[in-house]
Amino acid sequence: MKLCAVGLRGIPNVMGGIESHCQQLYSRMVDEGFQITVIGRSPYLPPQPEPFQGIEVRSVWAVKSKFLETILHTLLAIVYARLFVKPDILHIHGIGPALYTPLAKLLGFTVIVTHHGADYDRQKWNGFAKTMLKLGESLAVRFADKTLVVGRSLTYKLKRRFNKHAAKIVFVPNGALTGVDQTLSEDKLPRDLGVKAGNYILAVGRLVPEKGFHDLIDGYRKSKSPLKLVIVGNADHEDEYSTSLMEQRSGNVIFAGRRQGDELHALYKFARVFVLPSYHEGLPIVALEAISAGTQVLASDIDPNLDIGLPSDCYFPVGDIHALADKLTRLDRLKLKLAKDAFLARFNWDDIAQETKQLIEQTLARPKTQKQAVNE
Repeated sequence: MKLCAVGLRGIPNVMGGIESHCQQLYSRMVDEGFQITVIGRSPYLPPQPEPFQGIEVRSVWAVKSKFLETILHTLLAIVYARLFVKPDILHIHGIGPALYTPLAKLLGFTVIVTHHGADYDRQKWNGFAKTMLKLGESLAVRFADKTLVVGRSLTYKLKRRFNKHAAKIVFVPNGALTGVDQTLSEDKLPRDLGVKAGNYILAVGRLVPEKGFHDLIDGYRKSKSPLKLVIVGNADHEDEYSTSLMEQRSGNVIFAGRRQGDELHALYKFARVFVLPSYHEGLPIVALEAISAGTQVLASDIDPNLDIGLPSDCYFPVGDIHALADKLTRLDRLKLKLAKDAFLARFNWDDIAQETKQLIEQTLARPKTQKQAVNE
């Protein structure tokens, strides 16, 4: 069975939640008769990418632009998939790329869309972009053969909003990394950051407004925390926001850039606390990874973060700088511990990959109904 994935920047080790999702998911699906091709974007991949853990990776030209990159590349990727890959399943990631779901159906694909979050809530988009993202969500639900949703709350909302298509909407969460070396030692921490185990607060993500790093910096400075603040990540497209964040760096506010491998795993493992101040998420992989590393988490109280099911002390009102500052000040008095093994059982990539494979097989086994979505 051949599956082709579009809508993402690429793999492996390309920054982004969708990219991390695909890297973890497909590396577990590629055996047992599944042939998987990921079509990525040329600015993030070498011209001739090497296969990754049995996954074929192809680089197709893309313009690096905040507003045009995804929409133009997805169109090229779908046409490329039709002409050269010819898969049994086209797997579209994200509701922006899902604008092309009807086209993919007209080209004869069986289509699965993974809905990674309500991107129209992102602060960076203007009114037109938000409208198009909502349209992409609607087209995904109406025309795709199956829509997988990473957030439990969002799944319920979509089933209510698109009740005629509810049977095609399925909750399939992101997972937590379980293969991290638990014997990883403190000497794997990046030496250039000047941090030690337990003496820093960690945040990880792209430098975009919806991640709330501006709130984190303000809350940190208002707190009485003796810890350093380390923010890992960079901006895909440098702009006024990312520049303004970087201008706030100091001896205690450290922008670490992008980290991966043992360095990133060590930063997770030895942080005193991981903070996720987001205004928008799908189901935050970075928080799952922090928890799987054994690190306590503080998160904003948006629905996708609440879906993780952390203790109440772990949450603060989104955008409330004073509440966040208070949490950082009182870390030692908060009840942040959770049952790690039970948590990992709920967000297990191996189980998620098996469920996804079963859903794909069930979708392909159904009689062809290409005209059904068009007639609705």
